[in-house]
Amino acid sequence: MPFFLHSNFLFFFSHSLKAKMADRPQPHQLQVHPQRRYEDVGAKGRGGPSASTILAVVTLVPLGGSLLGLAGLTLAATLFGLAVSTPVFIIFSPILVPAILTIGLAVLAFLTSGAFGLTALSSLTWAFNYLRRATGFMPDQIDQAKRRMQDMAGYVGQKTKDLGQEIQSRTQEQGRRT
Repeated sequence: MPFFLHSNFLFFFSHSLKAKMADRPQPHQLQVHPQRRYEDVGAKGRGGPSASTILAVVTLVPLGGSLLGLAGLTLAATLFGLAVSTPVFIIFSPILVPAILTIGLAVLAFLTSGAFGLTALSSLTWAFNYLRRATGFMPDQIDQAKRRMQDMAGYVGQKTKDLGQEIQSRTQEQGRRT
């Protein structure tokens, strides 16, 4: 291939590549963050932990160690208690298992009873509110029912009084005849 054709091809290829790169958006700024090495920091005199870091480590390491020790003691006490109580549970299991079942069923029955009671109460409340809305204005009807009850109580009271007087008069007549 002649040199002349080869150089034109390279010129054309580089020119078309530059045109394609120009179509792409170029970044406005290029940020480079240099990596800091521990040796570089120490060389400047600013290396090493700060006083607050040292104070935090000095304070928290013994505290963490003592809490870890307490956790270990708690684990050991739990394992010891489990080792001692397991044979006791096995020996008394014929008594404990029915007792636990009885207590559990009693608690379950009590909670079920309470749930049924709350359900009934909420159902009755809903029905009362539904009827009150369906029948209209209830206070007038309640006042009318109260008046009827008072009238009936007055009537029953009067009848009782009349009956008492009649019984008394008959008793007196019977007393006079004898």
